[in-house]
This record gives sequence, C-alpha cells and structure tokens, in this order.
Amino acid sequence: MKILQKGFNYSQDGPGNRLVYHLQGCNFRCKWCSNPESMFADEGGFREYSVMELFDEASRSKMMYFDGGGVTFTGGECTMQYIELLELLKLLKADGIHTAIETNGSSEHLIEIAEYVDYLIMDFKHFDCDTHKKWTGVGNETVKSNLEYFLNNGRQLHIRIPLIHGVNDNPDGFVDYFKDKDMKNAVLELLPYHEYGKDKWTRKYEITDGFVSEETIRLFEEKLSDIGITLVKT
Repeated sequence: MKILQKGFNYSQDGPGNRLVYHLQGCNFRCKWCSNPESMFADEGGFREYSVMELFDEASRSKMMYFDGGGVTFTGGECTMQYIELLELLKLLKADGIHTAIETNGSSEHLIEIAEYVDYLIMDFKHFDCDTHKKWTGVGNETVKSNLEYFLNNGRQLHIRIPLIHGVNDNPDGFVDYFKDKDMKNAVLELLPYHEYGKDKWTRKYEITDGFVSEETIRLFEEKLSDIGITLVKT
C-alpha cells in the first residue's frame, strides 16, 4: 500500500486516540485541497508497505487506542487502494481493532468496504452534480448513491461539508437535499475553509476568496438543525 504519512491523532479522525494512515492517490481534484501532495498516485514522498506490515504495526499499537480509539484510513482517497484496504480492514476487525475511514464517498466499492468499518466519515461537498464536477473534477452521482444507501439502511454515518465561499456557502440546497432523508443515525460536521495546505501546491491554487463568515456558519447551523440534523465539531 502507498502511504504518504502516518501517526497518532486524537478525536479528529474518528473517536478516541487513533493511528491514522494517509493513503496516496485521489480521484478528486478539489481546488482547495489541503493535502495536494496526496492527489497523484505516483507523485509525492510516499512509502510502500505490505498489508501484513501495516497490520503488524497496527496490532502492536493496541495499547495506544484509548478512549475508544483504533485505526483510521484517510488520504488522498483511501478507497483508491480498495483491494489492499479491504484485506487490511478484515484483518483489523478479526483482531478486535476499531476501524474508521475518511472518504469522498465516490467509490463503487464503498458499500462492500463499509461492512468492515466501525466509524464511517464521508464528505458531501455539493448537492449539485455539475457544480460538484466543476470544483472537484468528478460528478456526485456515486457519492449520492452511497450516501443514500447508508442513510436508508440506518448505519452510523459522519457527514462532513467543507464550506468554501463562492462554491457551496448557501445552505438552502443542502437543506432541500437532506430534509426528506432519515438522519437519525447520522451526524454532520461543517468544515470552514482554511489555507493550511496552500503553500504545498506546486500547481496553480485557484481559490482566491474561500473564507466563509461566522454569520454564514451560524446560518448553516440554524437551518440544518431546524430539519433535525445533529451537528458535531471535532
């Protein structure tokens, strides 16, 4: 598996203290990406590990998984390496290790992968397919299909919306999309735009006015709460 970086993080990548693996490669080209070095599968400073090497490391780290922690796979887009990811998730589950993934939700294999994931974190960047494609390079048909499958089947789901001014900072479309969905087992997190990864871009960085106001964030919170959505912050 191609791993860009790894290390422990508390509560931001799933519950508790977690060993987080950033997998190399992504099928999206989000213009605000904070990890642009992870986009291309054969670029960047990644290192290759076998599935068994990573399983051994994760298993030996059990004493560190306090407060309900475990192992999280993120990216890039972790499902790009789904064959190896699925094999590793099965090993971790069999060893009693709590698993989580952070995904853009676009993989046709996500439903299969999610069977071995205890805590599923999924981005929902835009409700409109054409706008989604404009800013990420990919439409959102499969994202919606996967999201609605999980909601309809009542599984745990942590949805994240990255808020970028001029891209998706009007809550009405999100409210219209979610208002008739069964959200009882889902939580939603708003991630206001930041520029932490801007200096890492070697290609042109196209977001020039991405920050959202506190008023916009409050408006999102109010309108989403009004339709019964549980909001969280990590």
